[in-house]
Amino acid sequence: MFENLSIVRGIKTVISDIKNIREKDPAVKSVIEIILLYPGFHALLMYRIAHKLLKWHIPFIPRFISQLARFLTGIEIHPGAKIGKNFFIDHGMGVVIGETTIIGDNVLLYQGVTLGGTGKDVGKRHPTIQDCVTIGAGAKVLGNITIGESSNIGAGSVVIDNVPIHSTVVGIPGRIVQQKVYIQGQLQHNRIPDPITCELNRLKYEVQDLKEKINN
Repeated sequence: MFENLSIVRGIKTVISDIKNIREKDPAVKSVIEIILLYPGFHALLMYRIAHKLLKWHIPFIPRFISQLARFLTGIEIHPGAKIGKNFFIDHGMGVVIGETTIIGDNVLLYQGVTLGGTGKDVGKRHPTIQDCVTIGAGAKVLGNITIGESSNIGAGSVVIDNVPIHSTVVGIPGRIVQQKVYIQGQLQHNRIPDPITCELNRLKYEVQDLKEKINN
């Protein structure tokens, strides 16, 4: 009976993953396309199997499945990571998710994202990603830090400090920009402001004001 319940829950989870991809990726044409052609879906499916086996204290096999998934999809998810509902990896090549990473619900990652550690720390050494976070292509989120709910990490950013909720982070190292850039809940990568440019523009206007006062 318990085995049947576990199988039913597993099928429901897979159906939910497919539905989530259809909702988040406008390029999807059919369910068959997701099942056969989406490496993010394949990697997540293999992760769920490996994670379950790890919870049952089965040695070696979970890591073997993880490495097999990496070989087949280019996505490495440690079986010890904890991942919530409606998780989606778009394109996915080069994504790395560390052992003690915790990912909430409705999180979206793009290709090249690393959720990693910063050294040889023990215990919790990888990020916690709260609900409804979007992490852009090539971003690196490193260490035992927390990315707050409904935040966005811009493409190519390197984040090593905690991020408050409803924030946008850009740059190396990541700088918090208190500005929402959403259209229907999605991060608009081409419209994220550059905090350095904003500061230079502010200084430019201050210099212009000073020149005008001197000339007058």
